[in-house]
Amino acid sequence: MSLIPLYGKTLSELTEIVVAEGLLKYTAAQITDWLYHKDVDSIDQMTNLSKKVREQLSVKYTIGLIAPEQVSESADGTKKYLFPTGINKFVEAAYIPETDRATLCVSSQAGCKMGCLFCMTGKQGFQGHLTSGEIINQLRSIPEFRNVTNIVYMGMGEPFDNLDNVLKSTEILTSEWGMGWSPKRVTVSSIGLIPALRKFMEQSNCHLAISLHTPFDEERKMLMPIQNVYPIADVVAEIRKTFKGGQRRVSFEYIMFDGINDTPKHVKEMTKLLNGLECRVNLIRFHTIPDSPLRGTADAKMLEFRDALTSKGIFTTIRASRGQDIQAACGLLSTKALIERK
Repeated sequence: MSLIPLYGKTLSELTEIVVAEGLLKYTAAQITDWLYHKDVDSIDQMTNLSKKVREQLSVKYTIGLIAPEQVSESADGTKKYLFPTGINKFVEAAYIPETDRATLCVSSQAGCKMGCLFCMTGKQGFQGHLTSGEIINQLRSIPEFRNVTNIVYMGMGEPFDNLDNVLKSTEILTSEWGMGWSPKRVTVSSIGLIPALRKFMEQSNCHLAISLHTPFDEERKMLMPIQNVYPIADVVAEIRKTFKGGQRRVSFEYIMFDGINDTPKHVKEMTKLLNGLECRVNLIRFHTIPDSPLRGTADAKMLEFRDALTSKGIFTTIRASRGQDIQAACGLLSTKALIERK
């Protein structure tokens, strides 16, 4: 019988477990303290539980932490961690240190269903959802765990396609009984699955990032098939209905492709689309993936595009490229591992 991991369980889930085991309810709070505050590696280290209780739990349960199988380090300090999940499946997490912060980019699925033209993960196809434990394990099981200041759900997979587990993981990150982070330190990215977007806006206070990439319908259909189901205009309209401002931030991710989405007409259409919405736009350099016809926009043109949007009142930044020498773009390292394992 496989042991059930406790890491990644919420307080309510742990309460159900201890009640089912015939233990007192407050045992669940003791376990969350050990898991998410004291960072134990085994049930036997939970020393305020009696030896009998620890032995009882150990029959069915384990902490369930998973060490990375491989790490690559860039000249700029970025590290790419490869984690095993399931049989011959892998997910990636990227650790990105800066002067005053350190960001961890985590995956929410192995592979992806969405089939975006520019994404290497999508070329793998969908292989499975990550549990909440597998998601936050990407934080807990790296050596820089205590240095991380921010988490972005921008790794492999579509977070809103695995929303229940993503919400459990953010609950653990931001709850007082969990890791106690501010929701301002967590950003969840999505291509815009509207029913899940609505649920996320209702149930979470974490930041939201939407993959935009072009404001024009036909272009976005070519880049992102999801446009056929949830057009970006409808996604933005939903955000306008549910976004209440405050400390939460809404941003739009915009990978720039040479000759496709980097013209003055795109600036004009984006200005119409986002007019009056409190948000920011992050311009992202595209780094070529195998067998892709797409090429990235030149830096000088990206600067012009940024300045044009800024002049229209849309706060716009260019995201710094990191880890180019270690295949830090999503899906490259795990695809290589899958091929080698096969």
